[in-house]
Amino acid sequence: MTGKTNPFAMAQEQFDEAAELLGLEPAMRDILRWPQREYKFTIPVKMDDGSTQIFHGYRVQYNDARGPCKGGLRWHPDETLDTVRALSAWMTWKCSVVDIPLGGGKGGVTCNPKKLSDNEKERLARGWMRVMARELGGDRDVPAPDVYTTPQIMAWMLDEYETITGRSHPSVITGKPLALGGSQGRNDATARGGVYCVREACKAFGVDPHGTFAIQGFGNAGQFAAMLHPEILGGGRLVAVSDTSGGVYDPNGIDPKAIVDYKLKTGQVTGFPGSRPINNDDVLELEVDVLYPAALENSITENNADTVKAKIVCELANGPTTPEADKILHVRGVHVIPDFLANAGGVTVSYFEQVQGTYNYYWTLEDVHRQLDRKMTDAYHAVLQTHKQKMVHMRLAAYLVAVNRVAEAVKLRGWV
Repeated sequence: MTGKTNPFAMAQEQFDEAAELLGLEPAMRDILRWPQREYKFTIPVKMDDGSTQIFHGYRVQYNDARGPCKGGLRWHPDETLDTVRALSAWMTWKCSVVDIPLGGGKGGVTCNPKKLSDNEKERLARGWMRVMARELGGDRDVPAPDVYTTPQIMAWMLDEYETITGRSHPSVITGKPLALGGSQGRNDATARGGVYCVREACKAFGVDPHGTFAIQGFGNAGQFAAMLHPEILGGGRLVAVSDTSGGVYDPNGIDPKAIVDYKLKTGQVTGFPGSRPINNDDVLELEVDVLYPAALENSITENNADTVKAKIVCELANGPTTPEADKILHVRGVHVIPDFLANAGGVTVSYFEQVQGTYNYYWTLEDVHRQLDRKMTDAYHAVLQTHKQKMVHMRLAAYLVAVNRVAEAVKLRGWV
C-alpha cells in the first residue's frame, strides 16, 4: 500500500500534524503514533456443510492511558490489520475528544457475513471470543458492534466470555440487546450526538436552526438524523436525501417520517412520491443551512469542495472529507463538524452502557439523552474554542484537544 491508500498511514499523518502544533517531544510522538498491543489470529469454524473454514481475526488496543480500550468489531471481506490499526487510533481520539475515561481499540474478522448462516455467525463469534477472552474486560478492553455485527452477535460473545470466566460480566461488551443489559438510547445515539453539535453550531454562528438541511446517505445514521434534526432544533426543512440508489429533492420539504418509512419499505429513496430525482454529488452542492454526509468516505474532495454551499457540514459518516477538502472548506468559511466529534454519540452511549453494567443499575431513556446532550455539547465547545484560538480548521482543532488529553495522561503515568 502507498501512504495515500493505507488508512493507518493516513491516521499517522493526521496525528503528526496535531503533534507538531502541540510541540510534543519525540518520545511522546512515537508512543502515540503506534498501537500498544496488536493481536492477529486464526479462527477455525465448522461450517454447516461439515467443512472447516479458517478466518483471520484481529484486535488492536491502541492506547489505554486514559482508561480501558473501547471499540467495535467489524466483519468485512476487506478487513486488514491496517484498517483495524487506523480505526483503533481514531477511537482513541474519539473517546478523548468527548472526554470519556476510555482508550481506543478496534477489532475485526476478514469474512463476508452475508454468505454466513446464523449458526456459522454464532460459531465465528464464539471462536473470536475464545481467543481474545483473556485480554478483555470492563476494566481492560470492551468490544461493541460495528460494520456487519449486531446486538445478537454481541450476545453470543457475552455468553461465551461468561462461560469461560464462570462469572457475570455485562460490562465486557456493549451494544448488547436490552434484555442482556444493553442501554436505552443506543440506536439513535450516533445521529443524536451529531444533531446536538449542529444545534450548538447554529447558536455559535447565527445559522437559522429552522432552515434547510440535506442528507447524503440514508442508512441508520441518516434516517435518525432526518427525524431528530427537527425535533432537537425545534424545526428545519429536509429538502434532499440520497442513498446508493440515487437521491430525491423537494425544495418545499420532504416529510422525514414519510421518507424513512418509504426507505424501510422499498429499500431505497428513489421514487419517493412528490419529489424529483437528484444524484449523490448534487446533494452535496445544494444551498442548504446544514449538510449531513452520512454515506461513504471521501465524498467531499478537492474536486468538489468549492461547490459545497452548506453553512454547516456535520460528518455522520467516517472520513467523508479529504484533508485537501478540509482546507478548502475552512478558507471558504464552511463550518465542518468533524466525524470523530460529530459521530461520537455512539461510543458515548456505549460508555454509558459499560458504566450501567458495572454497577448493575440502568438509566431511563431520559437520563441517557440528558447525559449524552451534556457530553456532546461540552465536547463541541472545547473543540470550537481551540478552533478559534489556534485559527485552524475544526478537524485539526479536534485532534489538538484529543491528542493533548491523551498525551497528558501518558506523561502523568510516567510512560514518557
